[in-house]
Amino acid sequence: MRELDDTDREIIRLLVEDARRPYNEIADQVGLSPPTVSDRVDRLKELGVIEQFTADLNYELLSDGLSLLVTVHARPGSVEAVRSALSSFDGVEHVFVTADAHVVCKANLRERDVESLLADAIGEDAVEEYDVQLLVDSTWNPQPGDIDFAPECVECDNTVTSEGESTRIDDELYHFCCSSCKSRFVDRYERLQEGATS
Repeated sequence: MRELDDTDREIIRLLVEDARRPYNEIADQVGLSPPTVSDRVDRLKELGVIEQFTADLNYELLSDGLSLLVTVHARPGSVEAVRSALSSFDGVEHVFVTADAHVVCKANLRERDVESLLADAIGEDAVEEYDVQLLVDSTWNPQPGDIDFAPECVECDNTVTSEGESTRIDDELYHFCCSSCKSRFVDRYERLQEGATS
């Protein structure tokens, strides 16, 4: 399995700065041809390193809502439900889960939507307490830095290194730490497929 090289990292950095940057501009900066840059971006998407290209909206120009930071202290066992509810609520921009099981989101909401967010979307039984703070400014500044490609093996959850293997099954790419894990996974998948068609 091929690891990310410095050129991949530079392409990622340039796309993080501006996801609409033309491939010929990226090619000039990394010393490759535009088709080669396109191939590398396709490979990074296939590997799951690049998931999507997004637009960063300026809500101050688009909404009369309030920019809020909401911290929810979820009851034990409710963290995923709270995270999911916040993620699907209109106006919620980013959702984070902390190591101590708090769910934090940045949201742009009208005043009346704050109550809906906390009562209707999340549900009072899932929340121990919450804190809402008015934001006066925020900046999103992702830094890819010195990133390495380190997916988890779908069979054993170990980190996949350069000795790992990948295989495509039904148009989905799977990563494995070794040939044994790949073999076990593929065998089990084929047995399940045979059982489903019997």
